[in-house]
Amino acid sequence: MKQKYQQKYHRLCRATLVAASIGSLTAGHAAQADDAVPKPQNTQAEKGAVAAGDAAGAGDGVTLAPVTVTADREMTAKAREVQGYQPVATTTATRMETPLIDVPQAVNVVSSQVIEDQRARSLDDALANVSGVTQTNTLGATQDALIRRGFGSNRDGSILTNGLKSSLPRSFNITTDRVEVLKGPASSLYGILDPGGMINVITKKPQDEFGGNVYGSVSSFGGGTAGFDVTGPVAEGSPLSFRLLGEHEKTDYWRNFGEIKHDQIAPSLRWQGDDTDVTLSYFHETYSVPFDRGTVFDPNTGNAVAVDPKTRFDEAYNITDGKSDTVQLDVDHDLGDGWNIGFDYGYSRNEYSDNQARLRSYDPATGNLVRRADATQGSTIIQHSARVDVTGKADIGGLQNDILFGSSYDNSDTLRTDLIRCSNTGGFNIYDPVYGTLPACSNVSAADSDQTEKLSTVSFYGQDSLHLNDQWILVGGLRFQYYDMLAGKGRPFKTNTERYGHEVIPNGGIVYKLTPDVSFYTNAAKTFRPQSSIGSYVGDIAPEEGVAYEVGTKLQIADGLTSNIALYTSEKQNVAYSEVVGGETVVKAAGLVRARGVEVDLAGAVTEHLDVIASYGFTDTRIMEDPDYKGKRLPNVARHTGSLYVAYDFENAVPGASKFRAGGGVRTVGKRPGDNDNSYDLPGYATADLFAAYTVNAARPVTFQLNLKNIFDKVYYTSSIGSNSLSNQIGEPFNAVLSVKVDF
Repeated sequence: MKQKYQQKYHRLCRATLVAASIGSLTAGHAAQADDAVPKPQNTQAEKGAVAAGDAAGAGDGVTLAPVTVTADREMTAKAREVQGYQPVATTTATRMETPLIDVPQAVNVVSSQVIEDQRARSLDDALANVSGVTQTNTLGATQDALIRRGFGSNRDGSILTNGLKSSLPRSFNITTDRVEVLKGPASSLYGILDPGGMINVITKKPQDEFGGNVYGSVSSFGGGTAGFDVTGPVAEGSPLSFRLLGEHEKTDYWRNFGEIKHDQIAPSLRWQGDDTDVTLSYFHETYSVPFDRGTVFDPNTGNAVAVDPKTRFDEAYNITDGKSDTVQLDVDHDLGDGWNIGFDYGYSRNEYSDNQARLRSYDPATGNLVRRADATQGSTIIQHSARVDVTGKADIGGLQNDILFGSSYDNSDTLRTDLIRCSNTGGFNIYDPVYGTLPACSNVSAADSDQTEKLSTVSFYGQDSLHLNDQWILVGGLRFQYYDMLAGKGRPFKTNTERYGHEVIPNGGIVYKLTPDVSFYTNAAKTFRPQSSIGSYVGDIAPEEGVAYEVGTKLQIADGLTSNIALYTSEKQNVAYSEVVGGETVVKAAGLVRARGVEVDLAGAVTEHLDVIASYGFTDTRIMEDPDYKGKRLPNVARHTGSLYVAYDFENAVPGASKFRAGGGVRTVGKRPGDNDNSYDLPGYATADLFAAYTVNAARPVTFQLNLKNIFDKVYYTSSIGSNSLSNQIGEPFNAVLSVKVDF
């Protein structure tokens, strides 16, 4: 129903502008429109003249005097970009609002309606709907770590918030509205990235009409969440609006011990003038989560050890405690004549400490483990990001040009202060675990402490979309990037990597629109990533340099579905990977790695009541040149991924309900190499989910929603550490989540 209202609202906005130009509208038409859609919000955002009046007091054929009606800028912009499950346009791909069908690159969008239906709680949940995306080493389930088109790692800078780089360990939180994935190289617009693409988390903004909700949920694991979301103008008719979100979570961990705790608060303010829109937002989170490396795969059998998946092999002190803060400022000013200037700044800071009983070796004959008490205390990651963009449309030589040029600055600073290391200790048996035999360590290793990584970049870039006619669009862009980096560790501090330089990064694409609803495209682009290693074993590492090519087609089907089919190939020199040398984990670089694949994505409405989002991805990765790993596949990259999720609105199915919505789906991931040597595979898996949401028809609607996740209680493995078989993440078992939300 929400999608239907958004579509009708968008059509109404256009219709009212036409009606304004002729200066009349019958009262009967006005009444019909009022019944069809929510009332427009009274703001200063988008102004248009529309004939309106008191429909109750007007008769048929009465001509009404034109008056001014306004609509919230964010609501209409969101309606233009997403309708229910269907992505329509994007700002991520071009830095200006562009129809997806005009973009020579694959763009996937997981909308707010998909997130709400599936009750997604992480990027892993949300991006299960996108082709070619799998999880990689999550640092004990404490970090986002996602592979796109064969490339990606934790802390690789590929996950942005509102187009800005961030230091958040988990970028999906209470502020998330939707998630956009720009496939393929995006370095010409966003700087240092992999050829696989980037992920952009779009956050919720203040709105000009008062409203909100309070909600709570309980999990079959034990515990649950409670939160609220309130927004509106600070005063009647004021151009200043606010939004305040908050949530508390305390949930039992699904394995045999542990607890998940999150507290989040996110206030924001938005000022909307006639030509200027300013949003200032803040997000704060404190968290305490299990540091869980998962389970062991037996090197003899190539399978996970035959132990209950709920049994942990570490200790109760395996916990990461931390806090995160983010401030973002977004200024958007209309220069007139179709030109706009925008300034974005983001500051983020993540402070954390963790303890762990690290697995060092496994004896398959006896089931005994050798463990070591480790810790990282006093870690801080700080990110500054700023950019200025000028965008506009210009007629040059009788041809339309959509022009972007700008500059950006990024600075990341990572410091891990005290590295705790103790001696190896045996005697822990996986078949008869006895906890408490390995106490937490307090021995600071001077040689490993003060681990430092710094990277700053300054860039200038430009891009032009040249419309040759209604069918052909040529896109070209260029980025000049200067970088300065330093890495090292130890007391006294020893610099291991120190380098600076510059690079020119081009991209180009062509769109051919067979019809207004069908387009074909191709693109080619380069990527560049300077690399560092804190370990003394390696020294300076050559930068990663990549090139990618893509062809595809996009379709708008039946005015409700968006489909994308893409074929791509990419190569990258000097791909970074981790390896243990002399007991120390170091970063090394492979020679040449190739990734090729096919992706199919579909999202939108099949009928007025049936929504669908589906995907399939085939990804083949090979190390083409390397003295140790030539011919091997990259760890954690699945050849096959697939997903299907449907939701249906049942009208008048339940007495007293204003809405009853239900659906479900399945996600599949093929087998993946577990380590660099390809000595074992994580098995493929498929999991199925169901949901039902029932809204009580009341002045303040109450929605009860039940989500059943992994309904067949499938045991599956989501990722490995990549360097050995001792740490393999286990997916969550069956979980029932019951939530209640009251809207006002």
